[in-house]
Amino acid sequence: MVSPTRDTRTETDSLGDIQVPSTALWGAQTQRAVDNFPISGRGLPARFIDAVVRIKHSAARTNQALGELSEEQAAVIAAACNDLLAGHHRDQFPVDIFQTGSGTSTNMNVNEVIAHLCRDAGVEIHPNDQVNLGQSSNDTIPTAIHLSSVLAVTDTLIPALEHLIITLGMRARQSHDLVKTGRTHLMDAMPVTVEQELQTWVIQLQDASTRLGRARDDLLAIPQGGTAVGSGINAHPRFAQRFAEQLAEETGQRFRAMPHPFVAQSALDAPLNLSSALRGLAVVLMKIGNDLRWMNSGPIHGLGEVQLPATQPGSSIMPGKVNPVICESVVMVATQVMGLDQANGIAAQSGNFQLNVMLPLVATNLLDMTEWLANSCTNLADKAIHDMRYDAERLAEGVGRNPILVTALNPVIGYEKAAAIAKEAFASGRPVIEVAEEKTDLGRDELEKLLDPRTLTQPG
Repeated sequence: MVSPTRDTRTETDSLGDIQVPSTALWGAQTQRAVDNFPISGRGLPARFIDAVVRIKHSAARTNQALGELSEEQAAVIAAACNDLLAGHHRDQFPVDIFQTGSGTSTNMNVNEVIAHLCRDAGVEIHPNDQVNLGQSSNDTIPTAIHLSSVLAVTDTLIPALEHLIITLGMRARQSHDLVKTGRTHLMDAMPVTVEQELQTWVIQLQDASTRLGRARDDLLAIPQGGTAVGSGINAHPRFAQRFAEQLAEETGQRFRAMPHPFVAQSALDAPLNLSSALRGLAVVLMKIGNDLRWMNSGPIHGLGEVQLPATQPGSSIMPGKVNPVICESVVMVATQVMGLDQANGIAAQSGNFQLNVMLPLVATNLLDMTEWLANSCTNLADKAIHDMRYDAERLAEGVGRNPILVTALNPVIGYEKAAAIAKEAFASGRPVIEVAEEKTDLGRDELEKLLDPRTLTQPG
């Protein structure tokens, strides 16, 4: 055994003695995890630690109501939890993400810190016997995944997504009269209005928000009270129901006890559903980001339809170059989110018998995905879409020279003749209307009516 020094103290667990930094609020089990997992240098997200702390707070109050803890014990545990939720002692949760698959190390880290704070307040509290009373890591960590994800989606992502939707909707209304060339296969197609194009993105984002809301609501059923394997061993018979009611009261969310907690302890079906919804939003954002990059391309030898705000110099060697960096950031986040969703899918398959053993990984991935998507939505709205400017003259010129407008003449002159006109217009660089006036018996007034781009965006 290493002898204690001025900078360490001796802590003991079922494996024996271990030296812990003298200033640390954690105990032996946390220290073993710190020593065992020098992997990423990154601990679990603060939002997840807060979720575990909230569980300890609700559990203490529940156990008090059930007569399992004294009023003094519950009060001192609750006070310690409130201290942590206020943002104090953030540096006391050092356990790496890549740890024991159940998250036991993080659960015990929280238990030990709370117990230490209780002792500092003058009440002897045991991390297992009181702080962890009626609980196991095997139900606490899955519940914390549900809790942290529900709060992150509700408080952060959905508001940011709504902000992006509102910003796009505003720009769509402002662009009601602008007509541009539509594109399929990246090639010129029939015209659309800018409003139609932006409104498409709005509806995609609204649908993504709906799917996120449904996935979030599926997480309101929690397995707390299932303890070790889902059967509820060592928990009060009414603990699960009373705990869910207590947590709902404290958070304002409609949490409820799962009738069969085995499901959320052995599997990650509901968290994986949220992961899929987050991936879906990422796909939408990638499309929007890439469309904007194409539309902004040039400005001389690209589409040049829209000018995104200049946020920073674009090159270390080419003066005056400005790149669509906000959109690039969004696309990178979307790519990473898609990758993390794949990792979550693999992790969800690791539910061996009564316990999934990749819980810390999924907890971290879901919160990272949610935070990065929320920040990207806000950034895209405020630094790209809000102040982007359409080049109305360039849009009109492109529409006027688009040979695909001849499609509107199909019902009048037939497909083959229309194709010949389009081919000649493209080869000569002349507007379709001029070639059609030469090659058909249609008068100029009728051609202008048939080929009016604005009318073609609203056929019938």
